[in-house]
Amino acid sequence: MLLLSVPDRGERRTETRYSDHRFVLFFLSLLCYCIICLLNVSLIVIIILDSNLHESMYILLCVFCMNALYGTAGFFPKFLWDLLSDVHLISYYGCLIQTQVIYSFVCGELSILALMAYDRYVAICQPLKYHSIMSKQRVIRFACFLWFTTFCIVAVNTFLTSRLKLCSPYLSRLFCVNWSIVQLACFPAQTIVNGIFANITIIIYLLHGVFIVWSYMYIIQTCVKSIENRAKFMQTCVPHLVSLFTFVVAILTDVISMRLGSKELPRTLQNFIALEFLVIPPIMNPLIYGFKLTKIRKKLYSVMWQHYQSVNLF
Repeated sequence: MLLLSVPDRGERRTETRYSDHRFVLFFLSLLCYCIICLLNVSLIVIIILDSNLHESMYILLCVFCMNALYGTAGFFPKFLWDLLSDVHLISYYGCLIQTQVIYSFVCGELSILALMAYDRYVAICQPLKYHSIMSKQRVIRFACFLWFTTFCIVAVNTFLTSRLKLCSPYLSRLFCVNWSIVQLACFPAQTIVNGIFANITIIIYLLHGVFIVWSYMYIIQTCVKSIENRAKFMQTCVPHLVSLFTFVVAILTDVISMRLGSKELPRTLQNFIALEFLVIPPIMNPLIYGFKLTKIRKKLYSVMWQHYQSVNLF
């Protein structure tokens, strides 16, 4: 079975403009994807190769960047191919795989942010226990467990969707998401289980958000009492909070747009809203952490200086 993404009848003019500018869109999208890959891979390589960065905070940042590469790989290659193609088709199983990748990326991002919040809580509120609680091996196990759990939770949602019989081959979005596929079901009564499990999943990851808020309540309460802790907060917690804010705003904008309906909005704006969480956080996060965290910033300057000197030798 094939799913075809095409505009509604009232949007043919928008589709014509898209066709006229698709090579420009392809170049900009390819440039965006290359920037995402370059920034995230650079940070991953720096953290892996520098033994001084083998600490829990930097290991979690490395996992964060890996998750960004995983999520964007579920969208950009197919999107770039569609920009060069006249017919936009995706197989049903291909659509389910894309849904699995994008949803596990989003939920995994929130899980990693929650683990980062716990790391900062232990570092600031219980500094004497930090190295015993957040050892390198334990952090890696925590990260792997959270990501695997996330993948399994999303896989259950994807499996439930795969059981539905669809009565329409048309998708209204640029990429496959669970909600859009469920809306195509022939028998709405069959989607009740999907809705129940989807709501359970939402509650699980809302609790992740509650845990992050709880962690920062204690962190801020502790930092108010100490100048040293305030400096540590500004150095290590601010990048995390900026990442969290960027991610939450991007996701909420897309969810509100998708659930409440946005057919009255221009097609270009709808597409921009849909792509926010796949573009802005994967670009912003490496930049924020790269420039704010002192050890990474110094390492970046060192690598750039060595490269500059080697170029001058020739």
